[in-house]
Amino acid sequence: MNEVNKGMALTAHLRELRRRLVISVIATAIGFGVCYYYSVELYGVLTKPLIPALPPGQDYLVFTGVVEPFFIYMKVGLVGGVILASPVILYEIWGFIAPALYSKEKLWFVSIVFSSFVLFLSGTVFAYFVVFPFGFKYLLSFASSELRPILSMSAYFSMATKLLLAFGVIFQLPLLMLVLARIGLVTAGKLLGWWRYAIVGILVVSAVLTPTPDIFNQLLMAGPLTLLYAVGVIVAKIFGKKKKDEPVEDPGDGEEEEEEG
Repeated sequence: MNEVNKGMALTAHLRELRRRLVISVIATAIGFGVCYYYSVELYGVLTKPLIPALPPGQDYLVFTGVVEPFFIYMKVGLVGGVILASPVILYEIWGFIAPALYSKEKLWFVSIVFSSFVLFLSGTVFAYFVVFPFGFKYLLSFASSELRPILSMSAYFSMATKLLLAFGVIFQLPLLMLVLARIGLVTAGKLLGWWRYAIVGILVVSAVLTPTPDIFNQLLMAGPLTLLYAVGVIVAKIFGKKKKDEPVEDPGDGEEEEEEG
């Protein structure tokens, strides 16, 4: 009987999972349709930080294949559709796993997901409004009358989306530190003691991900990451796993034993 009940429960969970997946796919498809309709405008927003950095008289990108614009606008619609449907997708994920969580676990899950979303959005906004203008201006400063840039739609879309994703991911640093501290793998004291190694790692990551080799633009990324590391140490100190108080021995017991001896 138990095996039958387990099988029925598993079937019910699979049906529930399929239903929520279907809803998420439908929401993404609707978001794709809306974003594809405005894909030209959305791609214009994506290229807005680049256009002022282009040489005078060149305020446009080119495409090197007949179908390149079509596929780029399809990708814009797909990425925008996923972003537009993300509230529905997150709600369906929450609806599927929430019944298996305790009240405290639900609170932690909601807090982590919300914090992750805010940090990811902060990273992309920082990249778009700070890193892109300075980075593109530096990279395109090498243009001259003998050296003219020819930027394709696909190349720029690939680079821009990868950078936005990278900044969104690395801005998760405080959240990662919190999770590690919460499960007891690290402590705020250890994180604070590792600050020299953290600075070196941050500089290496900034050198790899920043689109320009100059120190100024690398510091534009290293500065916020250092601040995020400091925030992560503070958060780990406040919310990290606390050590259980060890029982204190009564000093009187030892004295009595010595007297008996």
